[in-house]
Amino acid sequence: MQVPLELSFRDVAKSPDIEALIHEKVGKLEQVCDYITSCRVSVERPQRHQQSGNLHRVRIEVRVPPGHELVVTKEPGEADMHAPLSGVIRDAFDAARRRLKELVERQRDETKSHPQQEVTAIISEIDVDGGYGFLETVDGRRIYFHRNSVVNEAFEDLDVGNGVRYVEEQGDKGPKATTVQVLQRRSTGET
Repeated sequence: MQVPLELSFRDVAKSPDIEALIHEKVGKLEQVCDYITSCRVSVERPQRHQQSGNLHRVRIEVRVPPGHELVVTKEPGEADMHAPLSGVIRDAFDAARRRLKELVERQRDETKSHPQQEVTAIISEIDVDGGYGFLETVDGRRIYFHRNSVVNEAFEDLDVGNGVRYVEEQGDKGPKATTVQVLQRRSTGET
């Protein structure tokens, strides 16, 4: 980190075990993202005479370039009334780690791809009067399709260059697409 860890306690006794746990958890965050700019952790007891809910609040603020700030707060709640402070800290850091991991994946463009949403061919030719067309696959093959194969789209609205997903089978005269679905429209450059 560029800025050392900022750790604050309010109405909570500071203990070496809790500080060590927080430093350990911050280290785990740095394993997920080695370019964290700063991290601020505050541990507090929001109400002295609270009858229900957890007695502690943990807030974690993490700054990641370029200009991202993740804030995770573990608030007092009914479900974890008797949870020890170390458990509340672990829960807060687990949530921070998940959110940081999501951010890093987005930054690295490692978000999961969905094969069913990927373009597998491009419309290379259309004969509107004849009611058929041809696709060019990503591996350079030419595949025939009929107007009845087009789903969720009017055949007349198709354009050469549209990205599609298709289902192929072997026809009498070669490969043909039994289903063609437009996933990506060709950019015409018009405004």
